[in-house]
Amino acid sequence: MERKVGTVSRGVRAPIIREGDDLAQIVVDSVLAAAESEGYSLRNRDVVAVTESVVARAQGNYASVDAIAADVRAKLGGETVGVIFPILSRNRFAICLRGIARGCKKIVLMLSYPSDEVGNELVSLDKLDEAGINPYSDVLTLARYRELFGENRHPFTLIDYVQYYSELIAEEGCQVEVIFANNPRVILDYTKKVLTCDIHTRARTKRILRAAGAETVCGLDDILTAPVDGSGCNESYGLLGSNKSTEDKVKLFPRDCQGLVLDIQSKLLEKTGKLVEVMVYGDGAFKDPVGKIWELADPVVSPAYTPGLEGTPNELKLKYLADNDFANLSGAELKAAIEEAIRTKDGNLAGTMATQGTTPRRLTDLIGSLCDLTSGSGDKGTPIIHIQGYFDNYTND
Repeated sequence: MERKVGTVSRGVRAPIIREGDDLAQIVVDSVLAAAESEGYSLRNRDVVAVTESVVARAQGNYASVDAIAADVRAKLGGETVGVIFPILSRNRFAICLRGIARGCKKIVLMLSYPSDEVGNELVSLDKLDEAGINPYSDVLTLARYRELFGENRHPFTLIDYVQYYSELIAEEGCQVEVIFANNPRVILDYTKKVLTCDIHTRARTKRILRAAGAETVCGLDDILTAPVDGSGCNESYGLLGSNKSTEDKVKLFPRDCQGLVLDIQSKLLEKTGKLVEVMVYGDGAFKDPVGKIWELADPVVSPAYTPGLEGTPNELKLKYLADNDFANLSGAELKAAIEEAIRTKDGNLAGTMATQGTTPRRLTDLIGSLCDLTSGSGDKGTPIIHIQGYFDNYTND
C-alpha cells in the first residue's frame, strides 16, 4: 500500500539527566523504548536529536557568578567596562550580567534600539518615527529615553529590562550608566575597555571597535573559554549559549559533543542495523510574528552532528512543476511525470527555477528548528526527538 504519511517528529521522554550520566546509552534506550511502546521501527536516515541542555548537564558544564566575575576582572581590568549589545533575557543574560558587574567597578551599559539582536523590543519603530529619532545615528541617554518613551515592558514577560538590568548591576555594588546606540564606536567615548555581548554579529563588532582604538575588546565568547577555579567552560563559545541554572550559576553551552553523536549513531546501528543520523540541537532559527523575537540566542543551532546531516536540501518545488512544466497534465499522468522528475533530478539544483520557493537553509538549521518546536522549552519532558521521513520525497513508498 502506498505510504500516506511524510515527515513525523516525535518527542521522546527520558529520565531526568544528571551530571555524569551515560547520555549516549540513555538516548539509545529511550528511543528504542519509545519505538516499542508506540509500535514503530527505526529506519535508515531517521534523525535522533538531543537538546544541548541535557548534553551540558551530563557533562557538568556549569559556572558560578564568581567564576564569571573573576574572568571578566582578569581580562578587562575590573574598572570601567562598556557592556554593549546584550540581549534582553532573564534566562540568557541576566546571570551573566550579574557576574560581569561583580567583576567591574562601573558598567556603561549600551543597549541597541529599537530592539536587541534577537528582536526583543525596547521601543517600537512607530514611536521612533513619531519622536523623530534616527536609531542609526542618534545616541540617547537614559533620561532622554525615558522622556521620549517612558517605561516599556516586554509584551510576554512584562519586564522593563532597562530598569531590571540597571538594578541588577547596582545590586552587585557596581556603578551603572545606561545609553542607547547602535554604532559600537559610541562606547569608546565612555571607556576603551569593551565587552561586546552580541551573538551573530560579534566578529564585526570586535573588528570595528579595535579599528576605532579600543584598548581591550572581548566578546561573551572570550569569557570562560577555560576553567576558572574548577568551573566549566566552552573553548569555542565561552558564555555564548549559556542559560540560567540557579540564581548564582549558569549552564554553559555543551563542549566536545561530536563524540557523543557518533557514539549514539554507532549504538543504534549495532542495536537495529539502521544507520540513523544524530545531532545535538539548541535554539531553532525562526521568528515570532507577534513578539517579533528571532529565537536563535545560541551561537549555532547545532554544535555537533553526524556527517549525513551536512549540506542543504536539494528539492524540487512540486507547485512549480505542476503549474509550469506539467501544466497540461492531470491525475495519474501528472503524478507519474512529477515522480519521474524527482527520480531524475540533478544532484545540485541550486539556482534553477524549479527550486524557487524551497527553503535555502542548512539541514541542521531546518531540522534543529523542527526539534526545538517539538520539544518545547518547558515541562514536556522530551529532550530527545526522533524524526522519520525527513529525507523522503513524493516517490518514496
